[in-house]
Amino acid sequence: MNLNKAFILGNVTRDPEMRSLPSGLQVASFGMATNRFYTDAQGIKKQEAEFHNIVCFGKTADIASRFLVKGAMVLIEGRIKTSSWQGTDGIKKYKTEIIAESLQLGPRPSGVNGSSSGQNARPAYSAPTQTNPASAQNYGVAKEEIPIIEENTPVNFNIEEPKSFTSEEKSDEIDVKDIPF
Repeated sequence: MNLNKAFILGNVTRDPEMRSLPSGLQVASFGMATNRFYTDAQGIKKQEAEFHNIVCFGKTADIASRFLVKGAMVLIEGRIKTSSWQGTDGIKKYKTEIIAESLQLGPRPSGVNGSSSGQNARPAYSAPTQTNPASAQNYGVAKEEIPIIEENTPVNFNIEEPKSFTSEEKSDEIDVKDIPF
């Protein structure tokens, strides 16, 4: 069995570019950046950015083009695809993209007022924003901070103690000796 699945949470680096295929299917493409925080061997905290090319089709493309703007936080779930072609200089070139299967908008970026500086006016950012109907949460309404979890940092989990049973609950349990075989 094989699996090609990508989950990225980051910020949009350029407004989505919308186009249509000859079949009429809408396609939106945009860039995203994800950050990695780590501590080097000398104990200095560092940050490293990775840039991704995202491609959306159909309804997902429509939502991306209407609600995503540069700086917006978004969660993308999709698959990785690498394309290759022969360049005009005769050298084989490659491009790796994430084909988005679903997206969820994050908190509204500061300074977004529903339009993008003189370009096409866009609807308010607080509309329902998910393309995955199975989830009922509405990201994009509440502005909240997302915690940064750094590598090699111990995490304390509150683990509940096992529940102790009363004598009535114990009597309802099946004893192995009572099984006839």
